[in-house]
Amino acid sequence: MHWLTDPEEDVLTHSAATFATGTAPSVSGHRWFRDAERNDIQGELVSAGWPSGPAYAPRTAGNKASRRVGSALTSALALVTNLVLNENNVGSGDGKPEDPENEVDDFPVMWAAPGTLARTLPWQLDPARRPKGCTTDLVITNRRLLFVGSELGLLEHADVLCELPLDALTDVRHMKFSRLEADVRLTFADRSWVRLFTGARNSAERLEQMHDGMVRMLSANALTPGQRQEAARFCAAMPKRPYPPTYAMLPSGTVLMEVRSPSKFAAGCFDMAVNLMDETGERTGPRPGDPSVA
Repeated sequence: MHWLTDPEEDVLTHSAATFATGTAPSVSGHRWFRDAERNDIQGELVSAGWPSGPAYAPRTAGNKASRRVGSALTSALALVTNLVLNENNVGSGDGKPEDPENEVDDFPVMWAAPGTLARTLPWQLDPARRPKGCTTDLVITNRRLLFVGSELGLLEHADVLCELPLDALTDVRHMKFSRLEADVRLTFADRSWVRLFTGARNSAERLEQMHDGMVRMLSANALTPGQRQEAARFCAAMPKRPYPPTYAMLPSGTVLMEVRSPSKFAAGCFDMAVNLMDETGERTGPRPGDPSVA
């Protein structure tokens, strides 16, 4: 990874990252950029250098009803896809909204007063603005939080689009009312925030668990010799693997290894292969007190 210039800097975790999209009928397929007074700031972002993007309007009651029918069909298709994949939860997250004001009445993916950190995030995170074929990822190292972009879909060849110090991030919340239950809300020290789609429920869960201290992310260098051997065996048995593994120390001491790869069934989504190892590298199963990793 050419953007890792310091030999003492290690990647702890990474996930896909794009601005999220509404799922409730009133906001399905839409996203907005707001200031702290809930004003639309898209014009300000364009004036600051962002490309122009689509303008959305909340749906009328009639449109909401038609979208409910479409959402039901989409949810049914997603359920069938989940049965085929049998790895990720590929449901549509159509349960009870956790934050109706920002998930049903409105759907801001950026909440940022002028001059706040959220406004420094790259426009390439917006699927409606970025070039075709561009992918973006969130990367957290032991030094920085980075947003990187690539036209090859390869993390090691990505370019840094934005970077922030780790202490700029003050909260990570897994937003389950979302496509695949894969959204997270990142809140920064100045109270600005963004809502991102990570492409996999596992990724959203792990980001929240890492920030809350439930799991401790490990670099590959922190593995024991036995764990490295098992990790190499696990990767060798997989088909094409464009993204490097991530490792998390669970409360029991078990190491969770996860490898993501692009889904064959849904663009922008990811399958997650999971492996649990004990200290010696032996494969093990879930243990009491550990979070679910299915």
